Amino acid sequence: MQLTLKYIVCFSLFLSLTCSNAQEIALLQYEGGGDWYANPTSLPNLIGFCNKNIGTKLATKPPTVKSTDPGILQYPFVHMTGHGNVFFSDDAVINLRNYLISGGFLYIDDNYGMDQYIRPELKKLFPNAELQELPADHALFNTAFTLPDGLPKIHEHDGKPPLALGIYEEGRLVLLYTTEADLGDGWENQEVHNDPEDVRLKALKMGANIIKYVFEN
Repeated sequence: MQLTLKYIVCFSLFLSLTCSNAQEIALLQYEGGGDWYANPTSLPNLIGFCNKNIGTKLATKPPTVKSTDPGILQYPFVHMTGHGNVFFSDDAVINLRNYLISGGFLYIDDNYGMDQYIRPELKKLFPNAELQELPADHALFNTAFTLPDGLPKIHEHDGKPPLALGIYEEGRLVLLYTTEADLGDGWENQEVHNDPEDVRLKALKMGANIIKYVFEN
């Protein structure tokens, strides 16, 4: 009973924030020992790009929220990244599923090495749903910026094509998972990976598209 009441209170807060056009994002701290804190400059840089180019007013230093924390409902957009192990406990599964079906959005960027761990955990969240590849003409690639080829590939890694995969709940895209693209590396300070400016710009434009899509749908 207390758990149910706690979710009702948090959901009410979520509704009040979204109804007032609140625009905030958070970084997900997940279980399993993976480096959820990877790419420390990526989100601040993406936020700066979005505030400058697409009219958002995001906090320049995004907060961290644990996968088990019902307070996640305060954030319409939550970002997840890392290279290694991911684990969603039963509490995390309940919390994240509640967040996603209540209007939240989770963007997961495989920083290389996450893929084998995240896929089984996503089946825990949505046992009856399959990851669907988003075509290049999906609205996600044509919001703030037009990316006719779809998801850009920022780092080579295994040389496979980049994949943008989504999970839908009642017709709404609630989760985006990108792999073999590594957008987060492209968002980082230039000196971290020494990516050319045109490559970094593609990554930032794609990130801005994701944020704009989420806030407008």
